[in-house]
Amino acid sequence: MTENGEDSPLHQSCEAPDKGDVIDSISRPLKTSLEDAKTCKDHNDAPKLAARNTDGDFGQYQPRPPSLPKLFTRGGSVEETVRTRRLRNSQESLSDPAETGSSTDSLKENRTVQAPGGLVLSGAATTTRNEQEPDVRPLSSAGTTGSPVFRDRGSSLSEYERRPPSQQSDPTDHRARSTKARLSPVQPTGPLPALEKSFASATLRAANRIDRDCLDYAVLAREKLGERFHRNLSDSRLLENMGSDSASVNSMRSTYSVLSPIRPQDVRNRSFLEGSGLGSGALLGAEELDRYFPDRKVGIYIATWNMQGEKGLPANLDDLLLPTDSEFAQDFYIIGVQEGCPDRREWETRLQETLGPYYVMLYAASHGVLYLTVFVRRDLIWFCSEVEHATVTTRIISQIKTKGAVGIAFTFFGTSFLFITSHFTSGDAKIYERILDYNKIVEALALPKGLPDTNPYRSTPSDVTTRFDQVFWFGDFNFRLSKDRVDVETIMNRTVAGDMGPLLAHDQLSKEMKDGSIFKGFQEAPIHFFPTYKFDIGCDIYDTTSKQRTPSYTDRILFRNRQADDIKVDKYTSCSNIKTSDHRPVIGVFQVKLRPGRDNIPLGAGQFDRGLYLEGIRRRITRELKRREAMKNQSSSAICAIS
Repeated sequence: MTENGEDSPLHQSCEAPDKGDVIDSISRPLKTSLEDAKTCKDHNDAPKLAARNTDGDFGQYQPRPPSLPKLFTRGGSVEETVRTRRLRNSQESLSDPAETGSSTDSLKENRTVQAPGGLVLSGAATTTRNEQEPDVRPLSSAGTTGSPVFRDRGSSLSEYERRPPSQQSDPTDHRARSTKARLSPVQPTGPLPALEKSFASATLRAANRIDRDCLDYAVLAREKLGERFHRNLSDSRLLENMGSDSASVNSMRSTYSVLSPIRPQDVRNRSFLEGSGLGSGALLGAEELDRYFPDRKVGIYIATWNMQGEKGLPANLDDLLLPTDSEFAQDFYIIGVQEGCPDRREWETRLQETLGPYYVMLYAASHGVLYLTVFVRRDLIWFCSEVEHATVTTRIISQIKTKGAVGIAFTFFGTSFLFITSHFTSGDAKIYERILDYNKIVEALALPKGLPDTNPYRSTPSDVTTRFDQVFWFGDFNFRLSKDRVDVETIMNRTVAGDMGPLLAHDQLSKEMKDGSIFKGFQEAPIHFFPTYKFDIGCDIYDTTSKQRTPSYTDRILFRNRQADDIKVDKYTSCSNIKTSDHRPVIGVFQVKLRPGRDNIPLGAGQFDRGLYLEGIRRRITRELKRREAMKNQSSSAICAIS
């Protein structure tokens, strides 16, 4: 005791005297100094240590009752039983934030050794306070205070274990080490890698997920950073852009896919109205539309080409359907052909071979030598309605099917589409006949048949183009430039930077559209390419025959929509690399706005031409094998030539 009658620090810490007597060490969990002091005062069996006198000697102390005897159980002591209870599995130790020590700390052996100077300590090892043992970590109070066994034997832990790590001995000291091997604490081998991107995002969506390494789809222009992102997160880019989104990670762990997990309670509580013809949870409803098209825009690629009836097809159609200046492929490919090749099935197979396994032929229709083919990405076929088609002939004799139109209609989600390809009357001065062809087509094309009209209040019985939300009309309209060939060539030679205004000032179709006599309500993107008719086959020279036809814009793509600004033009140009016909193909790329629909339309049930799909893939494989074999033979020949 000090002069003031208070317990000395030696009493507060329950520390044994330096010499003279032998005491058992008190082993207990780590607590704060206040809790240690209170515990020492409350227990009657705590030693009453004499105060240190001025000479440095210790006085007499009052003896205390012996500590509780060790109870032996079957095959072991209480300590071993406690150790067994304190062992926790690795997952619990790692997941518990309050766990600060390794589970292997409970394997320490509690034994009694005699330290120099006569002091006897009980613990895993005897040490001096100047030595350090960095590998030993303090025990967690959360793992011991809740156990009644530990509360009863509060003096069973050694002074060594109650010391901070800085005052424990070095494990390399053989005199102080335990006879039993102790596992080292579980610690990370190094600093955790920093995340490349740190951002918060919404739950990962299965936005048009298809096979690996397919980088096809329209892009989203970021407003702030100006970056372009791939909307369909394919496997390779998914992991790259996912960042630290915990919701996305949980989704992948839960369902082994990028689809958002569905809780059983949500399935139990789902209303019967959801998923019906009127609910937002319908197959064609807003939720499904937003999951596949967050900005509600679909990419459509349209190509029109007068093939001049040639039997021989181009060796490669990549320039027609997959131009190199396009960053992504589109969702729909619509190809209209006039004066098509005699073998229509061969033409469709070549298209499937070019587009590859990511696309399937949704539908194909023909009217004589007019072919219209619709390809769609294969993971979008479930949202297409049944497809309908109709044909109209503009010849006096209906058996002659060289002039007329063929139309294909379907509904995608809640937006109805109509695609028409046509071939009007030819001749430089036959403008009136071409207007008659147009009027006959819009009146006689019987569409839709079984599909519901998405907006009947804006439909007109006499005009088929008013009965659909989005209409694309393309083909060989045969409208010419009302100018002599010499004058047209002079204007073309003066054209600078794709300004075709001087040429279009003499275009018959542009004039008739302004007058309102044809293609009422239709629009056309600005033209920045030279006339696509008429060329000598195999070269870029305009007609050198005796007729000396004037170059003209006969091949066009027009569009119409019910709502303003629903269609945005990304590209409108000609394909100058395909020269097997006297016409150059014209292509257009469009972004079309979509609207959610209801499940009250006849769905196509994911049907497509599977036979055509398999034949196209087989040809792709054969072509690739031949290419590899040719490269192998070429390399072998080169080696032989060098030797």
